[in-house]
Amino acid sequence: MFRTKSIDKLISESEQPENALKKTLGPVSLTALGIGAVIGSGIFTVIGTAIGGNPAALADWRASPVIDLILHHGHIAGRPGAGPALALSLLLVAVVCCFTGLCYAELASMIPIAGSAYTYTYATLGELIAWIIGWDLILEYAFSNMSVSVGFAAHFVDLLDWLGVPMSPKWLSPAYLPQGLTDLAGNTIYAPGWHFGFNIPAFLIVILLTVVLVRGIRESARTNNIMVLIKLAAILVFIGVGLHFIHPSYYHPFSPNGWSGMLAGGSIIFFTYIGFDSVSTASEECRNAQRDVPIGIIATLVICTTLYIAVSLVLTGLVPWRSVIGDAAPVVNALRRLTLASPNTLLHWTRLIVLLGAIIGMISSILVFQLGQARIWFAMSRDRLLPDTFSRLHPRFRTPAFATWFAGVLVAIPAGLFDVGTLAELSNIGTLFAFVLVSAGVIVLRKKQPERRRGFRVPFGPLFPILSIVFCILLMAGLPVLTWLRFFVWLVIGLFVYVLYSRKRSEFYTD
Repeated sequence: MFRTKSIDKLISESEQPENALKKTLGPVSLTALGIGAVIGSGIFTVIGTAIGGNPAALADWRASPVIDLILHHGHIAGRPGAGPALALSLLLVAVVCCFTGLCYAELASMIPIAGSAYTYTYATLGELIAWIIGWDLILEYAFSNMSVSVGFAAHFVDLLDWLGVPMSPKWLSPAYLPQGLTDLAGNTIYAPGWHFGFNIPAFLIVILLTVVLVRGIRESARTNNIMVLIKLAAILVFIGVGLHFIHPSYYHPFSPNGWSGMLAGGSIIFFTYIGFDSVSTASEECRNAQRDVPIGIIATLVICTTLYIAVSLVLTGLVPWRSVIGDAAPVVNALRRLTLASPNTLLHWTRLIVLLGAIIGMISSILVFQLGQARIWFAMSRDRLLPDTFSRLHPRFRTPAFATWFAGVLVAIPAGLFDVGTLAELSNIGTLFAFVLVSAGVIVLRKKQPERRRGFRVPFGPLFPILSIVFCILLMAGLPVLTWLRFFVWLVIGLFVYVLYSRKRSEFYTD
């Protein structure tokens, strides 16, 4: 169970004709894939949850961040938001992602194979740990895309509102709404809890993009490149126009929930940086992975962090930070609130531009996350830890068609049922756990195979990987206890699957 797989064998198996993926991606497409995941998944959607938190009427230890239970020996009512101090949370996230992104870059330059953290762990920490991280990545990608799909649906509803098209909220909102649903005037549409309905836009967008992904990585990458350019333009328009309408009083207090709120805000938005993982997951389809993957990862970090901080500062200056609580479309709705308060032609058309950019941003994020998730299923199947059908390639498009469709259905149905906050928190803990193991993998390979050629090396020896591990664990402590419990339940289920099925199919298995 703790045998590692030879890096040379991993590479040779990936080059066998029946398993070989097309190598069509360059550094620009890889950077666009990373930006497509990081920007669309958080900057238009989860940023509101990070700013406002998930408040609750009653104090409950299960909904309290782990760090509060440790430091204060007590629980609080819900998870606190960062408020305007989210900009500082994002600086912390950027530091962590810098350390982790460098670790990803070193491993990807050595092991240019689909599967990302799963494959790296198989080559460094052994099969059992690789299975755990692979099982974790399935959770991470699935819940990331569910939350983004819900965000897409919220923006789609805003577009219908801008066009003046009335639609029943029953088929445009999740069936489970922990905060309920109200209009901008504060009128209750649905009380907190379950209601009869289904988020049809969230379901349909996942299915449509699954069809695109089955057709091929080149077509998907070209589509993503165009969408990334459009949404970057929309973000710059929001920042440029929003600067003229900022209320400095909204920045006071700057950190309403102190260190706990800042840490929780960083923890909740951290999953958006799964874009690093998406870049490395596509490394097997790169023309020159040793050069292009590090470029894609580092460029993604610099561009996305700059834009995130700028948007968070503008957003919290436009509206009171509490107004974005439970909002799956906070950026667009902030412009909508301003337009209703004081009708303005510039704001009216800016809202449309940002709205269209956000919708396209959501689509590009879903595209990249679904690409990454299908490649995880594919890699685990190729290693015989999952059924062979997941690694079968489409005879014409040379894509893992069954794995792609399976991942699509797995995401589409829950996306119609649950809210963005619940889904994002589960994805976060999976992302951070994956980053911890990737960072550990760099240290292990430096010790075990110091002579192996590395297209990129993390500077300062083991210091940066160690700092990455420490900071990731710190951010994990900002997540609620219930999220930890759900995560452990998922891992226990995965261990049962491994012991009862996957271990017996492994090439290392002996009776």
